[in-house]
Amino acid sequence: MKMLTVSGPPSAGKTSVVLQLKKNLPNLHIGVVKFDCLTSFDKERYEAAGLPVVVGYAGKLCPDHFFVTNVQEAFEWGQRKGFDLLITESAGLCNRCSPHIRGVPAVCVIDNLAGINTPRKLGPMLRLADVVAVTKGDIVSQAEREVFAYNIRQMNPRATLLRLNGITGQGAFLLAKAVEKAREIETLSGMQLRFTTPSSVCAYCTGEKRIGMEYQLGMTRPMVFD
Repeated sequence: MKMLTVSGPPSAGKTSVVLQLKKNLPNLHIGVVKFDCLTSFDKERYEAAGLPVVVGYAGKLCPDHFFVTNVQEAFEWGQRKGFDLLITESAGLCNRCSPHIRGVPAVCVIDNLAGINTPRKLGPMLRLADVVAVTKGDIVSQAEREVFAYNIRQMNPRATLLRLNGITGQGAFLLAKAVEKAREIETLSGMQLRFTTPSSVCAYCTGEKRIGMEYQLGMTRPMVFD
């Protein structure tokens, strides 16, 4: 089975990109696992398009930790269902998110409406992606598109940069071609993430609400003020 990880900030158009990708891969049996935090309205869209989907909510947990502790089971679900391709879609609620796996094609979806400097604010989800799919380019000027693309290149010069319209599907054909070249894998067990998950185990992680140094146990990172 082949696998693809899709990341990106909220409302960038990740689900629309996946749906357009499915239209350009009509001969593949595709399943989706959606990782989110508290709620999601994407399940209905996937089901309406005929895509089998499972949605998982991280709740109090870091979305990256939730992803990595469930992705092997997600992969095994895909194998049991007989999918040709399993796509995971991340929550994307943290710019530090890094839901990409070595040896598994990685796509980051980012939209032109986010602001021209947004690519410089994103972490591993953008910097370690193989393909960066830029959406909503039809809404901004050519100058904004060019500056946006330049900033993406500054952060990830090796990625394939695609302009993709989530409504019309323009550009999805090229993404489908990239996915077709992916190799099949048998298991994720023993494979590695492309980047470490956020490292922060402190009192607030375990439910502390009180403010003050005396309550800040564990891993913290204080700022220095003059």
